[in-house]
Amino acid sequence: MRKPYRKRRIEEPPSFQHFKPCGIPRRQLKTISMSIDEYEALRLADYQGLNHAQAAEKMAISRPTFTRLIEKTRHKIATAIIDGMELTIGGGNIEFANTFHRCRDCGNERLGPAHRKKPDCPACGSTHFEDTAEDFMKNEE
Repeated sequence: MRKPYRKRRIEEPPSFQHFKPCGIPRRQLKTISMSIDEYEALRLADYQGLNHAQAAEKMAISRPTFTRLIEKTRHKIATAIIDGMELTIGGGNIEFANTFHRCRDCGNERLGPAHRKKPDCPACGSTHFEDTAEDFMKNEE
């Protein structure tokens, strides 16, 4: 029996969880899913331009593991675009370094360390904050 791999470090949660071709209702689309660690690999390699060794270090995984992860991710994105599928992001054995705290009253959003007491809103003073990392972690349970 294979033991579970250790948690992969994710800098911050994705801002969006779904992407789809416009003009086609979701009920008519097939779906392809990308895990949050696959999203993070894409963000580090293709958005930030890090090489595989640098990105692997940030995610606390080996370089060969990162290479396999980014290749799998790129294939999923190509499939979604070429076949016109909905792409969803969620899941994975992960831990967040940071999260977005979003005020439910005024919509103000700020980045801060994950697993920290939610702050008062600097814009309106509200204590009604949601933690976007918690939303992803609820999906894991």
